[in-house]
Amino acid sequence: MQCQDLVDRLDAELRTDAYADLDASANGLQVGPGTHDVETVAVAVDAAVATIERAAAADADLLVTHHGISWGGIERVTGREYERIAALLENDIALYTSHLPLDGHQELGNAAGVADVLDLDDRDPFGELGGEHIGQRGRAPDALMPDTLRDRLQSTLDTGGRDVQLLAFGPDEIRDVAIVTGSGVDWLDEAVAVGADVLVTGEGKQQAYHQAREAGIHVVLAGHYATETFGVRALQERFEEWGLDTTFIDHPTGI
Repeated sequence: MQCQDLVDRLDAELRTDAYADLDASANGLQVGPGTHDVETVAVAVDAAVATIERAAAADADLLVTHHGISWGGIERVTGREYERIAALLENDIALYTSHLPLDGHQELGNAAGVADVLDLDDRDPFGELGGEHIGQRGRAPDALMPDTLRDRLQSTLDTGGRDVQLLAFGPDEIRDVAIVTGSGVDWLDEAVAVGADVLVTGEGKQQAYHQAREAGIHVVLAGHYATETFGVRALQERFEEWGLDTTFIDHPTGI
């Protein structure tokens, strides 16, 4: 498949244009010509030298990541940017990135993947940002104890050995779950406003402790990397449906 044809499919599926003014990430094709032939696609959370080298070892023609290498533009191709771009060019690998569009996709997205782990029903978009959404909200069919929810995530997510952290300030039983993966505690107030019992996210900030305690809501910090493997894995399945060979590059950070 020609690279541009695949890019067009991805941009349409992920609604990339809808997030163009909301995301610091330059979503879409970041490196590579549209005429590049793609037979094998590698997917990874991060576009880093380590993942690019592993994509090259897998003979990938395209690397699709959640975190790319261009955040608000690249002024100089030196240092870290040079090393990453050089690794792509030397191995003839194109790079496609989807950040917030892949967070917010209600079927393929990261939050949707976390909701699948928790078997949530009655799902709706959550995590409003400029008229779009970057998360998902759902309801547990059976009430969950806070420790049970944490343990389910701990046993399922690739945390790199890091413990899933629970700030247990909410009700004894959890029904309503709000999810924004990665660094999502900025949506804690929205979770409170919609009546969620818990906000599940990746990593926290100091002020979230007191905000959650005063609002009476649980917060689960399950790891930035760990909560954001779902989107690229879902895209991997889509690529296979489109007749492409794929490989998943797992490189947990423990963060």
